[in-house]
Amino acid sequence: MAYVYDDQNIFAKILRGEIPNSPVLETEHSLAFNDINPQAPVHVLVIPKGPYVCYDHFALEASDAEIVDFTRTVGRICKMLGVQADAAGDGCRLIANAGAHGVQEVPHLHVHILGGRMLGRMLAPAK
Repeated sequence: MAYVYDDQNIFAKILRGEIPNSPVLETEHSLAFNDINPQAPVHVLVIPKGPYVCYDHFALEASDAEIVDFTRTVGRICKMLGVQADAAGDGCRLIANAGAHGVQEVPHLHVHILGGRMLGRMLAPAK
């Protein structure tokens, strides 16, 4: 089954400059910006500039340059905001929802970087 990209999604509109954003970092292939409804003291979204629906779509079809740029952008944001999981930071959570079961709300790959406080368990333990 082919991925179908909707070029009217909110992130496509942000990339075209139709909707403003609060940029944190922009690179050749990626854009990182503050979430408009933050769920933690640090809540940044990182999106590729290419038309990718979800992470598996991106991993299968993006160019090597896009993949490296996107991955390095996530790392750079974590370091810039002090949420990396090394001796200098307490860590963070990266979330990329995919499809209906993953409760993906916007059909454009986006990674949430959340940090700055204890986030708790991501999923409740199975009973």
